[in-house]
Amino acid sequence: MTVEHPWLPRASCDAGCMRAGGAQAGRPVIVALRTTLRASLALLLIPALPLLAVPLPGRSHVQRAYCRLMLRCLGVRITVSGGPIRNLRGVLVVSGHVSWVDIFAIGAVLPGSFVAKAELIDWPALGVLARFMKVIPIDRGSLRRLPDVVSTIADRLRAGHTVVAFPEGTTWCGLAYGPFRPAMFQAAVDAGRPVQPLRLAYHHRDGRPSTVPAYIGDDTLFASICRLVTARRTVVHVQVESLQLPGSDRRDLAARCEAAVRGESRRAPGHALVA
Repeated sequence: MTVEHPWLPRASCDAGCMRAGGAQAGRPVIVALRTTLRASLALLLIPALPLLAVPLPGRSHVQRAYCRLMLRCLGVRITVSGGPIRNLRGVLVVSGHVSWVDIFAIGAVLPGSFVAKAELIDWPALGVLARFMKVIPIDRGSLRRLPDVVSTIADRLRAGHTVVAFPEGTTWCGLAYGPFRPAMFQAAVDAGRPVQPLRLAYHHRDGRPSTVPAYIGDDTLFASICRLVTARRTVVHVQVESLQLPGSDRRDLAARCEAAVRGESRRAPGHALVA
């Protein structure tokens, strides 16, 4: 039984969100063929995932290619726009959080170590992969352990590693969003390293906002995967926003990054590096 804590972020998204951003899959025969092909191709790629953790020359290029290929196998096309991706070491990457698909979408642009819920480490298959990929586990039900997580992220940043975090603290449907919690940004402030905000948006092939990839509430991973592989086509757009200098105030940094991710113009002068 899961114990709910009052300080845990909770999304207000529900089944109504899924209907609002859903779409007809198409004729049953076509859907069956599409699903079988996509699932088969994705399963063929999974055994190669641990190889991404092997420190080989050009590993980041391999990681990007792998994530793009996995997205294609799942029926997701990716487009990237915005500022150039700067070849900097020790960058904290942040974005809104909609789905497990976010991991592949961000990995196709800026691969790094992800901050993920601690329960992932205990999952039978994904837990092994999470350890290979050096996932930083966070126990959202324990505030006492949060400083240790922040310290681990700061150490990774100082060592020149890219770390990816989702400051909303939980997934939302993509039609609605949650506020950025400032805790993760303390790591960038402590390490004196910049933050790269990314804006992720999922659409149907006709351009309408899509909630097909969403993984919210009581949804199961299996149900989420099924929705994705049966859909006609999903497009994820990744907008690379201006790199943000850490400054000395984590709340100000969180507000600037949230404004960038939401497409607002609330950046404090002198803090954003022009992309």
